[in-house]
Amino acid sequence: MGFSSFLGRVLFASLFILSAWQMFNEFDDTGGPIAKELIPKLTVLRRNWSSKLGVEVPEINVRQVIASIIFLKGVGGILFVFGSTFGSYLLLSYLTLTTPVLYDFFNYRPNNPKYSLLLNDFIQCTALSGALLFFIGMKYSIPRKQFRKKTPKTKTF
Repeated sequence: MGFSSFLGRVLFASLFILSAWQMFNEFDDTGGPIAKELIPKLTVLRRNWSSKLGVEVPEINVRQVIASIIFLKGVGGILFVFGSTFGSYLLLSYLTLTTPVLYDFFNYRPNNPKYSLLLNDFIQCTALSGALLFFIGMKYSIPRKQFRKKTPKTKTF
């Protein structure tokens, strides 16, 4: 059980670690290729928040968002490999914050080809979030110390 659990965590976290490593290598003054995709989505998000809240939402620095994503994916993935619930919380916060922004299928019509691609990725990230919630639930359901009943010693006369 121990090795298969470790192997499962390694395979699960490799998705996040390798993605963070690739984003780190592509990170530059502009934020890398992800910035080209993220800037319009953050602009739409900012515009929606401004209209819903009735106040002007300040400009979002894309480089800081990308650096935060790299941190959450990299550190969270490494900690998750070692069975840390803090690492799973980091990965869960990454998925919670970025999934609705990156995979905004709700901004497209169902007959648009991008709709099905974004919906598929959105559902995949939702499933990954469910797996992390399952891991957190299992970690808290197992008692840290298991007490053994002491067998009474027989008295000799």
